Amino acid sequence: MADSFFFYDLETSGFNPKDARIVQFAGQRTDLDLKPIGKPYNFLIALSEDVLPDPVAVLVTGITPQQSRAQGLTEAEFLKIFHAEIVAPDTIFTGFNTVRFDDEFMRYSHYRNFYDPYEWQWQEGRSRWDLLDVVRMTRALRPEGIKWPVDSTGRPSCRLELMTAINNLDHNDAHDALSDVNATLALARLVKNKQPKLFDFLLSMRQKNMVAELVNMGQPFIYTSGKYDHECQKTTIVHKLADHPKRKRVLVYDLRQDPGPFLKLSPLELAEAWRWKKDSTDPRLPVKTLQFNRCPAIAPLSVLDSASKERLSLDLAQIKSNLKILQNNGEFISSILQALELLDEKQQARLLETDDDVDARLYEGFFGDLDKTKMSIVRAADGDDLVNLDVKFKDQRLQALLLLYKARNFPKYLTEKEHSEWNAHKERKLTGGNGGNRLADYFKQIEELKTRQGISPEQNYILDELMLYGQSIMPLGSE
Repeated sequence: MADSFFFYDLETSGFNPKDARIVQFAGQRTDLDLKPIGKPYNFLIALSEDVLPDPVAVLVTGITPQQSRAQGLTEAEFLKIFHAEIVAPDTIFTGFNTVRFDDEFMRYSHYRNFYDPYEWQWQEGRSRWDLLDVVRMTRALRPEGIKWPVDSTGRPSCRLELMTAINNLDHNDAHDALSDVNATLALARLVKNKQPKLFDFLLSMRQKNMVAELVNMGQPFIYTSGKYDHECQKTTIVHKLADHPKRKRVLVYDLRQDPGPFLKLSPLELAEAWRWKKDSTDPRLPVKTLQFNRCPAIAPLSVLDSASKERLSLDLAQIKSNLKILQNNGEFISSILQALELLDEKQQARLLETDDDVDARLYEGFFGDLDKTKMSIVRAADGDDLVNLDVKFKDQRLQALLLLYKARNFPKYLTEKEHSEWNAHKERKLTGGNGGNRLADYFKQIEELKTRQGISPEQNYILDELMLYGQSIMPLGSE
């Protein structure tokens, strides 16, 4: 049974966990009443010299590569502390949008450094949760007692900095990881204090088996997700169409939407209607994948009261009619599954084209027990041990990662041959390969940002630092 929360937040060098890296980690353990236990954690993590930061991300965080390298731990050093002091039994890891963002960066960091990417969140009674959709569902169903902001366009928004500002919660430095942790904790206390029943219910629903039980009852249910419209408070009533044929997830249909226009479409046409297209005005297929292990914010229809029905503009008669159409149309569901297969094939083709880098290949499979034993030997080795370490992995990803692990965390212990291989890797990563000349694109982006109106002296300084960093890691012979 869970006995503590660990609220955490990351600042990163970019937005894609396959390419970018964690540059700041902060966290605070609390008891289940959200009272702090011990002191907060706050680390900088050094950016390795085969990684180019996204200049836009650095302008947001203010953490330059030079600062991270001068003051930060290596990834291996950070993860040793993380597992020794933070990965305690019965911990609920949580934060604001952690499931979709921070957790992914943590998984890739574990993968690159010879840890199992998942065990830190589920073994020994551990679990994960995410406050973002909790806050969204609270706004949709039980908003009383909390002030709710809108963004600069007047649309409802649950962004952390807007929520803290309107509710007078301390958040002095947005996009600093420790400040964001404290702000998230303050917001969690607010929701728990004002709407304790909903807070506790959604906390219980973080478990996959609880999610599956509600979803598989065969009844429509409430679902809050960032994929839904602002106008309906990101919340709708959905119906399970089918189990995903390959993964532990289900396909759900947004019952606000009339199925009629989609019933006669071919699988190919449905696939095209399902794909997200920027600025398209064509009706999009209102089917979403619900993943049991992503802490979806779901609830039975019984939580709807008259106020929330009106707030969400729910036409229950129309919803009932749409449900009846779906329940009497097995052919449509079969076509949806065929469309899903077509989309999966296209996605796999794109992955094969772009993910030639071993750092990006986390989701190609789980590691076997024998490899896990060897991974623990690598983690336990210090620099001297790594020089003569001779391990052979069954999973070729691990074999390819070994040199990168040594070079990023123990560079002074590389042999002459390994130095040569590391330099070849950096040259390919920065100036060649399927990604094109990333270094040239990086310099070009910096120059473009420097010419924009409104760039402050502080931001201009950061951009100068980024230019110097790119020049400092430029492979010999590059222009």
